[in-house]
Amino acid sequence: MTPSELLQLSGGYWNACALHAAVKLDVFTHLSAGNLTSTEISCLTGSDERGMAMLFNALAAMGLLEKENNTYSATPFASEYLSKKSDKYLGHIIMHHHNLMIGWNRLDEAVKNGGPVRTSSSQDEDETILESFLMGMFNIASLSAPLIVPNIDLSGRRRLLDLGGGPGTYAIHFCKHNPELKAIIYDLPTTRRFAEDTLQRFNLSDRIAFSPGDIITDEAGYGFDVVWISQLLHSEGPAGAAIILRKAVQALVPGGLLLVQEFILDDDLASPPFPALFSLNMLIGTPAGQSYSQGELASMMREAGLRDIKRLALELPNGAGVMSGIV
Repeated sequence: MTPSELLQLSGGYWNACALHAAVKLDVFTHLSAGNLTSTEISCLTGSDERGMAMLFNALAAMGLLEKENNTYSATPFASEYLSKKSDKYLGHIIMHHHNLMIGWNRLDEAVKNGGPVRTSSSQDEDETILESFLMGMFNIASLSAPLIVPNIDLSGRRRLLDLGGGPGTYAIHFCKHNPELKAIIYDLPTTRRFAEDTLQRFNLSDRIAFSPGDIITDEAGYGFDVVWISQLLHSEGPAGAAIILRKAVQALVPGGLLLVQEFILDDDLASPPFPALFSLNMLIGTPAGQSYSQGELASMMREAGLRDIKRLALELPNGAGVMSGIV
């Protein structure tokens, strides 16, 4: 690494903040329809004309806007992923990243104290944060599910439990790919409206239902022949993760299949980069959460009563992987 690269790494948040501001102001939705001036967008968003012109020039330099004379338009890529008019809109996960920045700015405190740093917020802010988180998970899962679901054979299996399933993205994709499959999304009661709205959008309310509960303190149900756990174990320390896996096993019939997706560390815990950094994200936001290595996940799955444990041969982004085991 050179000094120049080091300073680019240190100032990398400039690009992120410009993107976050543009998504928060919803400029890409306005610009996806055609060329507009920064003055016109500043009026539409209630923003300062000079500030908007500076933001637009930066976004053009970043390759997200095209500038012609004094007008701007969204690039085809930005229109596809950053306009609310697009089915592929990723603004929710981007706003979730924006909401995380307050905590990341206090990472040194979390490291010194060994626990999360929290800031107070109003009820309206909490609702906005919850929506960004849950629908951000929908964004991420919508990108990953097509890489995962077609490569998992669920033939002969009829009941799936999407444990901690949020808006139910994976339950939806598994059911779309397996016409005879029905599913239950199990998550906190605050998640219900997001899940039911998403199910209605995909016309799957007749095959997928929502069941409210807290996986640490409540039972998740019984009689399932598949349990899917995606990006849930990292929110807990080893003790909490063990509870989740034990209840997942209890929910399965003999011969049932448990599938666990996580950002998986190598066994030295120092790579790949994303799961290692994600552990810090859990340090900032949770009392005991962390990323786990493949060896740690396999050990916890064995202790929960699973056999034939393996990592599926899938190429997924950000160090994600799927582990499987049979009851």
